[in-house]
Amino acid sequence: MSFQTIFLGLSLLYDFLEWAGKHNGNLGTKIHYWRDVLFCGCVLPFTLFVSSMFWTVYAIDRELVFPKIYDDVIPWWFNHCVHTNILVVLALETLLQPRRKPTDEKVEVTIYWSVALMYAVVYYTIYFTTHRWLYQVFGVMTWWQVCLYQLWIWGSSFVFYKLQFPINRLIHGDESQEIPEANGETKTGEQVMSPKEQSGKLITDLKTPPFSTRSWSVKFKNIRNQFESSRL
Repeated sequence: MSFQTIFLGLSLLYDFLEWAGKHNGNLGTKIHYWRDVLFCGCVLPFTLFVSSMFWTVYAIDRELVFPKIYDDVIPWWFNHCVHTNILVVLALETLLQPRRKPTDEKVEVTIYWSVALMYAVVYYTIYFTTHRWLYQVFGVMTWWQVCLYQLWIWGSSFVFYKLQFPINRLIHGDESQEIPEANGETKTGEQVMSPKEQSGKLITDLKTPPFSTRSWSVKFKNIRNQFESSRL
């Protein structure tokens, strides 16, 4: 939850800089980098694992992850906020933001394994200190089953990390040969194209350069005047 909150904060800050036209500066570049690195290396793989594993175990025996007695103190909607709604945010982010390949695979993998190992240390430390498992699902296992389950946790989460990129390419298509735009212009090969130039027409197709290389907030910013002057 904390990593998701940090990610959403970085996303909001970057969008603000983007609308202000200051996202190409040093601060905007750093925020964009850490936003994408954090999403790919931590937010997506662990969110998918936590949500899928929680509801799978819940369907088998809810007492192992969310005992019925919790219903008296925790409202049902809070459970869905923590374990269901996060998937909605994840799906929207994947649909709207192209991340066809790792931003920095070495850093993302380092973040992934750091979080995975540190969190394992947390719940094993709690067990050896209090002799109580943080998650009751561990309590019905023998030690060799716990070890196998731990390997499954790490392995399946890492598979989610790897799968996100081919899935993203299926949604957004393969990366084009376009060079990222600068000062409102996009270079395609040797040709420099401004937002108003392509066959002498104003470009409004969101799949056409330079719109295809922009985030959704900037795409709308460039065509909003047309919507505002529309009769609709």
